[in-house]
Amino acid sequence: MATIDSREPALAPWYKRLGWLVLIWLGSVVALGVVAGALRLLMHAAGMSSH
Repeated sequence: MATIDSREPALAPWYKRLGWLVLIWLGSVVALGVVAGALRLLMHAAGMSSH
């Protein structure tokens, strides 16, 4: 007869969880910067510059 393991998985240490949080945050900031830079280049190419 098969048994179901009802134990919950152990949580990772707090510093690993914090590390993942920082890594995901940093990745999103970099991605936002890349998208903003690309939009700025496209707008400049279309003649939409403020100078």
